Amino acid sequence: MNRNLAIVLLVVILGFSAAGVVGYRRTSEAKAQSGKEIAYLRLKVDALERLGWMRSDPDPDGYKNDVKGFLKWYFDQVSTLQSRYGGNPAFDDYLKDIDRKAKAAAELELPQLPDGRPRGPMSNPVNRKAFWEWEKAMFDRMRTGKYAPVLTGTDKGLRLDVVSADVVMVGNKPKIRFPMVLWGAQRETREDERTGVKRVMTWAEFATTFRLLDDKGKLYGEMSTGNPGMRNDYPERLIAEFPPQTVLGQYELDPVPATVSVMEMLVSVRSHSPSGGDISAQYTWKIPVPDDWRLKPGETWEGATETTRTEEEIDPAVAARKAKK
Repeated sequence: MNRNLAIVLLVVILGFSAAGVVGYRRTSEAKAQSGKEIAYLRLKVDALERLGWMRSDPDPDGYKNDVKGFLKWYFDQVSTLQSRYGGNPAFDDYLKDIDRKAKAAAELELPQLPDGRPRGPMSNPVNRKAFWEWEKAMFDRMRTGKYAPVLTGTDKGLRLDVVSADVVMVGNKPKIRFPMVLWGAQRETREDERTGVKRVMTWAEFATTFRLLDDKGKLYGEMSTGNPGMRNDYPERLIAEFPPQTVLGQYELDPVPATVSVMEMLVSVRSHSPSGGDISAQYTWKIPVPDDWRLKPGETWEGATETTRTEEEIDPAVAARKAKK
């Protein structure tokens, strides 16, 4: 009897010990996770403080040097935090989450689309992967010291960078591609009272015009558009370590007529503050048109329509003469 009692007591003691070990591990894991979250929040705060001046720096060359230094500092901090708390050096947690949800949907045998894909938020994981890859390309450019905007401007505390301006093949057609980064757009975090889900709202509306001028400065044509065709208002949703408070965008244009010598790019950005005010920023650049942006002589400018303009709008010399009179 005493022997059985001893065994029971031993089992109870082992049970309490095991529970204590499990509880200790859970507490330690929760503490480590809290420490990691606090460290990344501090990094974000430090980054936003450093970005305040760079967003407003009126000297383009000074800004280009400063942003390289900032990005090196920022990603050094990211590497340090990953070494201390662990992390994913591939930065592809978003893709893993897509795969996990797609597998879960398949196991639940959710209703399918005609082509066999499951309906719902994960119905097109291929497009989500392509969107992540587009963002990851910009992330890698920043992380590896290759972020060097070809155009940059600041207005009302918003910094807009045109990162590159290259001709790329989209399908079987050449396109002039302008990837852009907007720093400092206003944001607001909203929480659904019913579900508790938090959503970050970024306020940034674009209106862009590309004016095409000949070698005498006369207006040949123009292209106007709204928000970029490719756009990501909250890059940290896909890659948590992306530098904070940016908006990614990308315009793609058809090659321009052979007689065009200069492209004037006018970008307007309106950002609405959660407190109620509006910021309206304007950016203007004149870009010499290289040969690979032009159509060959005799090729037709696709999608062009004819409109009537006054002489003053077409030829700045006429406007100047009339102003003198």
